[in-house]
Amino acid sequence: MAQVESWTVSDQLWAKVEPLIPEKQREQGRQYQRKPGAGRKPMAARQVFAAIVYLLRTGIQWKALPREFGSASAVHQYFQDWQKAGFFLKLWQAGLAEYDGMQGIAWQWQSIDGAMGKAPLATECVGPNPTDRGKKWTQAKLARRRSWGPAIARRQRGQRT
Repeated sequence: MAQVESWTVSDQLWAKVEPLIPEKQREQGRQYQRKPGAGRKPMAARQVFAAIVYLLRTGIQWKALPREFGSASAVHQYFQDWQKAGFFLKLWQAGLAEYDGMQGIAWQWQSIDGAMGKAPLATECVGPNPTDRGKKWTQAKLARRRSWGPAIARRQRGQRT
């Protein structure tokens, strides 16, 4: 039996998501004509949604998106457009409504909590935290070299030498 990855968009999920995807807004009164061979064809909405789910589930960077999902910059542009159109809010609300119908949400009692952590499927190949890369104290010291810091003590302001 083949293993299903947690980021795979099933037909059942896609049937629920597809009606929520916003239509591309066009300027009124403007004629659009795609010239033969000009530019890229628009990506399929399902492919874009699958790429976004993969990215959010694995925690990778936009530019590390596998080529099978298409251009990372195009997927990111769709992500921004959909966010501005309110797609993710509608998706969250639809998910809440469905869960409320299945399990029931205790709307009288609510709590908010937050935490920062690694992405659930992140591996060691993701690398260290970007804010910790290249810090002086993490670099190896060479033999018979002075440690990082000024060679002489600095004088205080207002002090005369």
